[in-house]
Amino acid sequence: MATILVTGGTGTLGRPLIDRLLDDGHDVRSLSRRPHTGTERPRLRSYAVDLRDGTGLAEAMAGADAIVHCATTPTGGDAEAAGRLVEEAKAAGVPHLVYISIVGVDRVPIGYYRTKLAVERLIEDSGLGWTVLRTTQFHNLVLGVIKAGARSPVLPVPTGVRVQPVEVHEVADRLAKLAAGEPAGRVADMGGPEVLTARDLVRATLEAGGRRRLLMPLWLPGSGAAALRRGGNLTPEHADGRRTYAKFLAERAGAAAGR
Repeated sequence: MATILVTGGTGTLGRPLIDRLLDDGHDVRSLSRRPHTGTERPRLRSYAVDLRDGTGLAEAMAGADAIVHCATTPTGGDAEAAGRLVEEAKAAGVPHLVYISIVGVDRVPIGYYRTKLAVERLIEDSGLGWTVLRTTQFHNLVLGVIKAGARSPVLPVPTGVRVQPVEVHEVADRLAKLAAGEPAGRVADMGGPEVLTARDLVRATLEAGGRRRLLMPLWLPGSGAAALRRGGNLTPEHADGRRTYAKFLAERAGAAAGR
């Protein structure tokens, strides 16, 4: 078994990834700005490290066999944080760095995607053994965006935009296998089992939550939106996910009803 460091260990992907790695028998180190909370488990150590300054990072990665870099923020700073992580990993002699990226970072010209692509290239040029996995949007993200919009009685729905949502636990399973293996470079993309229009996703989410909203078609301007309408965020040839968005919603509703 290996010693694996997970950055962003308290995040949406980090938590199920850590659970999977522990279940597989690995020693796991969770790195985040705040300590990992929840049920204490053997072979799990938590490090409160902010990648923006790197204090304590060297200690956290000392002796690690692999790093899975999940930490990210849409507000900026990912490239600088990744650069610091790479330098410390090289100094510590970590043999494998795994990075989670997004399908379409090289096709959809929006700021966050450009940053993810820049981090990919930084890792590829680092001299470290590396693996990069690109996935489509998580179910949780799609739900969060729609719920935020549904706070208003009128809900704008982007026209012509399709999404291929994927289950975060299935992504965690794939990342765990990659982290335990040898560096593989850019591996095959991973997408959800079906491609749905934004309108279909909104309708399903509102219905599952028992809500009614007036849906207003919205044409998004700009090159980024045009790339989304062309399907730059999709990978239908890699529809590897099994859990559909409808099943995700149904299970959440069932869990809420059982509380």
